[in-house]
Amino acid sequence: MNKERDDTLASRISRVLAERIISGVLPPGERLRQDHVAEEFGASHVPVREAFRRLEAQGLAVSEPRRGVRVAAFDLKEVREVAEMRAALEVLALRHAVPHLTPAILDRAEAATVAADSSRDVRSWEAANRAFHRIILEPCSMPRLLAAIDDLHAASARFLFSAWRSSWEARTDHDHRAILTALRQGKGEEAAAILERHVGWIGKTPVRTAAGEVRDAFSIIG
Repeated sequence: MNKERDDTLASRISRVLAERIISGVLPPGERLRQDHVAEEFGASHVPVREAFRRLEAQGLAVSEPRRGVRVAAFDLKEVREVAEMRAALEVLALRHAVPHLTPAILDRAEAATVAADSSRDVRSWEAANRAFHRIILEPCSMPRLLAAIDDLHAASARFLFSAWRSSWEARTDHDHRAILTALRQGKGEEAAAILERHVGWIGKTPVRTAAGEVRDAFSIIG
């Protein structure tokens, strides 16, 4: 019974911390203090250590000798890796989804695009953008593939929030509309080609660190 309780608590702790890391509340390099986390959640160190291991497995935290567990940093190389993986997997999912896409599904995807275009902050834009991708890909009915894509979108969100947490401008996503037009016309391969290019686009924006320095932050705007 204790093990089941610890597993449940570890899941909750890792889920909450993952959300804080992805949203930027816990910035790259921030130390995750076992005592503080245990106190916050009213937990022993056992589920906290398990939660940290789960965050490491997700690539959200790293364990360093004599420095403890910290929020993982990321660089342009990692952003490019996620973009390339998203492009490959989302194109695969779309090709399997195309035969099952209906006008009603495409109408829902268009509504998500309209919501994204009118978003005034990065969090609402990311949610609407993610919804668009999920709607057109879900009919592939390949749960493992969709789970992998969901993980990559979580990584994309982390890059995005890190780069744009203090500023965001509403934008029109012409690629989404081009994908929808191709899908409505039955041009699946054309839609796949646009999607592949779309998720591979990486944006750069200057951000100010806690130390007052300005650095370039990279994110996937797709």
